[in-house]
Amino acid sequence: MKAAVLDTEGRLSVQEVDLPVIPEYGVLVRIEYGSTCAGTDARLMRKEHPNPVFYPSVLGHESTGVVVELGQKVRNYKIGDRISRVGTIPNETLGVCWGGFAQYGIALDWQAMEEDGIDQSLWFKNRVNKVIPPDIDPKDGPMIITWRETLSYFNRLKVRKGANVLIAGSGANSLAFVNHAIYNEDRVIVIGSPSRNRDALKAGAIAAIDYHAENINDLLQEHFPDGIDVIIDGVGNSDNVNNALSLINEGGTVGVYGWNDRKGYGINPFRTTRNFNVYCAGYDEPETHEEVIRRIREGKLKAEDFYDKEHPLPLDNIMEAYERLKKREAYKFLIDMQ
Repeated sequence: MKAAVLDTEGRLSVQEVDLPVIPEYGVLVRIEYGSTCAGTDARLMRKEHPNPVFYPSVLGHESTGVVVELGQKVRNYKIGDRISRVGTIPNETLGVCWGGFAQYGIALDWQAMEEDGIDQSLWFKNRVNKVIPPDIDPKDGPMIITWRETLSYFNRLKVRKGANVLIAGSGANSLAFVNHAIYNEDRVIVIGSPSRNRDALKAGAIAAIDYHAENINDLLQEHFPDGIDVIIDGVGNSDNVNNALSLINEGGTVGVYGWNDRKGYGINPFRTTRNFNVYCAGYDEPETHEEVIRRIREGKLKAEDFYDKEHPLPLDNIMEAYERLKKREAYKFLIDMQ
């Protein structure tokens, strides 16, 4: 099969690799679509990801596909099921950076493994392998992963309905946070790139501020005269948080979702005289699967706001997708794996 392989030089290329061997609790999945990630994928290519990586490895963590073959002990999937967050698995010569940019992958019947008393460490991460209902457009599938992650994070912040929410960043994750906050009936302001601020306004934000502006604090105070309840940093740039911290309300929350500067990140508590919380507990993607499906059906989450559904790029052209991401031509690109 074909796969997009990241080699030791940090270079991505489409290569022929072996089909994955189906485990007894696994299913073989023909991967239909994947989407690019301007954050994690780019860091892996630059060898800046904080987790150790084996090279060469198959890239991609936002792929979905259809079950074509069942392992011997599988009982919760059937042929034709569409499964989220799938990818090929490592072998002696090939690693995976989630492995989603391959034409075939593996999903585990983690429920059967749990029921049969298999060690939790062998299946817990595979709880992301969820069945996507047949009425959901297959081209929406890759976005389900981004929406599940960000919605889980948003829910764990315990944002009250109607809160004043500041979202720092203008990438795909930040736009997803705008979607979730608007659904929660919050008043939302975004600090981001002027070329993308119109998308935040279209999604329902009351204001979008250029992150280059010298008077960010004044603009925030103008729109949020009664203060900010929640700040979500979708980038990982503490300057955005510190600039707004003087407006944080008593008991407010700062959530740092982005990875841009995890080692050097610093929130200056002396920017405010109020007590506030810093959320550090992450998210659990599987817990929001059903809620994301419901919001897609309601028309509240739309993949076309993030990538071009009508013109996916073929796998052979995946390098073009990442070059175009560098130019900020899109939030993501949909990749046709077949």
